[in-house]
Amino acid sequence: MSPARRYGKRADTALDMWVKLARAFSVFNRRSDEQIRTFGLTQAQFAVLECLGHKGTLTLGELCKKQLVSGGNMTVVVDNLERDRLVERVRSTSDRRSIGVRLTPKGKELFTRIFPLHAEYIAEVASVLTRSEQTGLAVLLKKLGTGVAADKTETG
Repeated sequence: MSPARRYGKRADTALDMWVKLARAFSVFNRRSDEQIRTFGLTQAQFAVLECLGHKGTLTLGELCKKQLVSGGNMTVVVDNLERDRLVERVRSTSDRRSIGVRLTPKGKELFTRIFPLHAEYIAEVASVLTRSEQTGLAVLLKKLGTGVAADKTETG
């Protein structure tokens, strides 16, 4: 086996962190996805139900921002949830151009039934870390995410 290439301490440390972050996300995400599929939903559908269940009625644009997806993708997800009578589109009473998305009674029932199960499942998966470690990691990940998002410098 050939020795690992070295790019300097700063780069090596960042690359090591990135690989571990990507692998951890991939494994955690796969486990979450497997559990979400037992509810008959895709991750995107579950994410919309979760968002609406916690935030209430949102526009498609607001859902896109919260889910970090494009409008086209969100439209398809909402169309499928609407077809299954889990969400409905509603016109704003103050701005007729604005269309919100909200849970139907069937969607509320589903959310109320499955979200606690999902929350408990995520707690179990995360239990390889102590609660204190989970809190610390959450702080670090938020710092990383907001710092990278705010970085306006161009590379390359």
